[in-house]
Amino acid sequence: MKLDTRDYETRMKKSVAAYADNLSTIRAGRANPDVLKKISVDYYGSPTPISSIAEIKVADARTIVITAWDKSAIRGIEKAILTSDLGINPQNDGSCIRLSFPPTTEERRRELSKQISRMGEDAKVAIRNIRRDANDKIKAMKKDSEMTEDEAKASDKTVQELTDKYIKEIDVITANKTKEIMEI
Repeated sequence: MKLDTRDYETRMKKSVAAYADNLSTIRAGRANPDVLKKISVDYYGSPTPISSIAEIKVADARTIVITAWDKSAIRGIEKAILTSDLGINPQNDGSCIRLSFPPTTEERRRELSKQISRMGEDAKVAIRNIRRDANDKIKAMKKDSEMTEDEAKASDKTVQELTDKYIKEIDVITANKTKEIMEI
């Protein structure tokens, strides 16, 4: 009986998706509404994502406009952006908030590139940990005589192919994000 790898593949897919989602919150000098994903506003006593209480639009390549559906929430949105690690001062005109993204310096782009590389390595480690779990399961099944030597080798090969596939996917995502950041 060969190892059922569907569970491990699902876990690997989720790791890659989580990595891609984390990368979307890194700003690259362009206006990207995803940078606001992790910012919550204290709205009537409960932490609420900005996208749940306001419309977020990209006005141009370097500006995001946030229009709250409830005008009383504008102060809270402004405060949440200021206390976040976004590093941008919001301009509040009473009816909407504008976020102007300054062009990134060469030094900042290199720093972001290194950060992306570290995040990519962390994602690869997560994939390798899933591979280790699968290999441990294969060894246990072989030890308990649930699979033969040939089935164990075939299962090992399948798990390694999955690992290689998802690590390559992480490399592609990392390269694309690095290229995007290094563009002026």
